Amino acid sequence: MATPENSRNWLLIHSPNHPISQSCYVNDKTFHLPLKVPPVCSLSLGGVMSEAKTPTPTPPGDTYKGWVFKWTNYIKGYQRRWFVLSNGLLSYYRTQAEMGHTCRGTINLATATITVDDACNFVISNGGTQTYHLKASCEVERQRWITALELAKAKAVRMQAESGKTDKGELFSSALRTLSNKVEDLSTCNDLISKHGSALQRSLAELDGLRLTGEAGDKIRQVTERATLFRITSNAMINSCRDFLTLAQTHSKRWQKALQAERDQRVRLEETLEQLAKQHNHLERAFRGAAQANAKNLNVCEASDEDDDNEFFDAMEEAPEFITVPADPQFHKLVSFPLAELVPLKKRRTRIPDKPNYSLNLWSIMKNCIGKELSKIPMPVNFNEPISMLQRLSEDLEYHELLDKAAKCQNSLEQMCYVAAFAVSAYSTTVYRTGKPFNPLLGETYELDRKRESGYRSLCEQVSHHPPAAAHHAISDRGWTLRQEITVASKFRGKYLSIMPLGTIHAVFEKSNNHYTWKKVTTTVHNIIVGKLWIDQSGEIDVVNHTTGDRCHLKFAPYSYFSRDVARKVTGVVMDKDGKAHYVLSGTWDEKMEFSKVMQSSRGGENGTEGKQKTVYQTLKARELWRRNPLPDGAETMYYFTALALTLNELEDGVAPTDSRRRPDQRLMEEGRWDEANAEKQRLEEKQRSARREREREAASQRTSSQSEEGAPHDNYLALWFERCEDPITGEEIHIYKGGYWEAKERGSWENCPNIF
Repeated sequence: MATPENSRNWLLIHSPNHPISQSCYVNDKTFHLPLKVPPVCSLSLGGVMSEAKTPTPTPPGDTYKGWVFKWTNYIKGYQRRWFVLSNGLLSYYRTQAEMGHTCRGTINLATATITVDDACNFVISNGGTQTYHLKASCEVERQRWITALELAKAKAVRMQAESGKTDKGELFSSALRTLSNKVEDLSTCNDLISKHGSALQRSLAELDGLRLTGEAGDKIRQVTERATLFRITSNAMINSCRDFLTLAQTHSKRWQKALQAERDQRVRLEETLEQLAKQHNHLERAFRGAAQANAKNLNVCEASDEDDDNEFFDAMEEAPEFITVPADPQFHKLVSFPLAELVPLKKRRTRIPDKPNYSLNLWSIMKNCIGKELSKIPMPVNFNEPISMLQRLSEDLEYHELLDKAAKCQNSLEQMCYVAAFAVSAYSTTVYRTGKPFNPLLGETYELDRKRESGYRSLCEQVSHHPPAAAHHAISDRGWTLRQEITVASKFRGKYLSIMPLGTIHAVFEKSNNHYTWKKVTTTVHNIIVGKLWIDQSGEIDVVNHTTGDRCHLKFAPYSYFSRDVARKVTGVVMDKDGKAHYVLSGTWDEKMEFSKVMQSSRGGENGTEGKQKTVYQTLKARELWRRNPLPDGAETMYYFTALALTLNELEDGVAPTDSRRRPDQRLMEEGRWDEANAEKQRLEEKQRSARREREREAASQRTSSQSEEGAPHDNYLALWFERCEDPITGEEIHIYKGGYWEAKERGSWENCPNIF
């Protein structure tokens, strides 16, 4: 069984005989293999390669062609390829000359997903082995391709749906054609019976005219009587057939018209249902927030918590027979209440002022900082983003719904998967965030009240200045509590900046009483002096359930130019207290995480020269745990803030006077007044130093014998909303929320808050 020591040598493969899927996970590298590879295809690093195949020629209006850069591997990077979009198929070639003989790969857009990464990059995937990471030459060209792809996809899906409808219409038409043919056959038989019956009657009349006697005459008379009975019966049948033929011919055209009318009516009904489903969906989404705000008063809070997993879907073009729009059961309970009682939620802002383009000689500031702790060095706001470290810490709740889902889990091992995904999701907001948050002033606070929208409240307070430490406490009505005390240590190494968060994060679930802890990994900012800044996360995390003994070991792989593996990769294994693996986690910290249930595990062979054994896991098909939300429009000019981050510094009534929203230098920077922000920042820092010296003098007068390590009197500062104690789980000295903040907010009583701004 894999242990943290040899975890980097894990090998994960799915059994080739398994009916669900296959994946290969070797030494922290994941390869997804198809269950059945068609004989005309073979796998390559660039995607699925097919044999000679030329796209079907189409009119110019249905075809889009052009050069696009396609990601191949980390050695070659992006390579220019000729792409052709035709008949709902996207094919690519190395050159235009190859179009006549060699197609390098094809994706059917009817089943593909199209996502946009940034200004020039986009991804096309069919959810299986084919994923194309593409880059256009510019943003305009990227948008042209996206438009063409989306139109082609919609047309392919529509044609697929209409094909299904046509098949069913053909069944009706075929039945009518068969019936018409049978009626024609019956008409022919009717004519033949009439013709042959008349001939038989004439022959019998001729025999009767011979006036034969004896036995022959008796036989002829007997045959004549039987023929007369047959003629009477035949005439009756002929008359019935004639009536049926007349009726069938009369109504045949009516049936054809009725069938066509049914088809037209069905199309109109589907279009109407689609519109109704979309309107229903939009109305339910609009009322969801308002309903949750009043859930407590309407006694449906419990129903709301239990049904959060229900999803809302737009009407799908692929479902021609019926459209299903699942609705949250809480709305069935709410319809009896007047709408006037539903108080609308506060509309949050979606933009902040664009970041100014200020020039700064970075080396003149940073050259004397190599090897030093940056938290002790005054830095201009030019390096900052307009939020404080307390607000950045609150961004850990960006994907709080993972904890909501974890609180509902009956199985502690499955719950561990969601907790581990939550631990990874906290880094997704950092991928483009190269700005430094403001260092909080001692006693500074930040509240994030999302109880009406999402059921949780969060409070942060700066409880120490040297070393800088922030305490955080969040509690949710949906059954979980999150608390942490984070001290950030940072070192400038010349080419890069290392940020090491110290401290433990705790997540406690009320229903199961499961108590989880984990720590953060190291964040590295590269190209500080020369080049474009970029961020990487590296290290290992152990998520531990102290109630059951379950453990999840996560590994954040550092970026390597020579690695063939996907960048920003995260892998992990969830094990019980006995070390038995139950789930395998894989993904990236900036995009998504998936988990697979382990069916069987075994030891493999030795791993090359190191001589360490691999662990083989046979798993079921991977399921998605978490996916990153897309950035808002124009995020590149707004410090790459997420939708949540854009609202963090929005002014609100009733917050404490120490709240980060009231910090003047931060507000001035957000407004683009950086020179004034720098002057205000120096004033606040000097005010903080003066307050510290005053506390030291008071401490010296009370306890002259108490000296700090540096020889200065001990700073006797006490946090306002948190109290210092020993953590019963980790044994660390930490600050835990002691209560009183939200009650003070309701009273509007902030007399005890220090004057720090």
